[in-house]
Amino acid sequence: MKCVIIDDEPLAVDLIKEFVSKIDSLELVNTFNNAIDAISIINQSNVDLIFLDIEMPHFSGIDFINAIDKKPLIIFTTAYSDYAVEGFNLGAVDYLVKPIPFHRFLKSVIRAQQIFSPQNTAATTTLISAPEIEQDFMFVRAEYENVKLNFADILYIEGLKDYVKIYTTDSKYTLTLISLIKLENLLSSKGFARVHRSYIINIKHVKSIQKNKAVIADKRIPISESYKNSFFERINL
Repeated sequence: MKCVIIDDEPLAVDLIKEFVSKIDSLELVNTFNNAIDAISIINQSNVDLIFLDIEMPHFSGIDFINAIDKKPLIIFTTAYSDYAVEGFNLGAVDYLVKPIPFHRFLKSVIRAQQIFSPQNTAATTTLISAPEIEQDFMFVRAEYENVKLNFADILYIEGLKDYVKIYTTDSKYTLTLISLIKLENLLSSKGFARVHRSYIINIKHVKSIQKNKAVIADKRIPISESYKNSFFERINL
C-alpha cells in the first residue's frame, strides 16, 4: 500500500516513518506537516493509506477528510481520544492515541491491509510480521515541544485537574496536558502503580512504606484505601 503521513509534529512523523520502514507491505510516498499542502497531492495521486493527525493548526484532520475528493483508507494518529467516535463515523480504519506503541501500529496496518486486499489476508499477515519494539520511553507534550521521558527516570506522577506533573530523577518535573487514567493504562505494565486518585508511582523508586504513604526521594505520597489492596499485592505486602 502506498501511504502518506500528515502530522504537524516532527517527532511524531519520524516515529511513524520508522514504523512504516519496518513493514514491507507499506511504501511511504510523502510526508506533510500540514493538511492543506496534502490536499492536491492526495487528489492527484494513487495513495492507498493516510496516517492522519487530527489536531493541527488552521486546518484539522477532520477538515482534510471533508476537503478531499478521493477517500483513501485513514488511520488517525492523535494525542487526544476525544475525537474517536467522530473518527470512526468518518469511516476511519483505526484510531491510534499517541504515544503509539509499535504492536498497536502493526495491528492497525494489518486491519487496513485486510480492507485494501481482503483476498490476500493470510499473505499479508506474514508479509508484515515485523519484530515488536519494547519501548522504554514515551513522548509527552510540554509547552511547544514533545519531551522524551525514559520510564526508568520517572519517580512519580501527580494529577492536577486537567494537567499532570511528571517528576523525574533529575529533580525536575514536566507539566503536560494528559489524563492520569491514560497514563495509568500506558504505564501499568512498565512497573508503575496507581496509589491514589492523584498519584501514580514508579515502584522501583519506592524507598519505604510508612503506614499509608510511599516514600520516593523526599516525597511522602499518600496511598488511598481504594488503591491500597491492589498496590500492596503488587509489592507482596
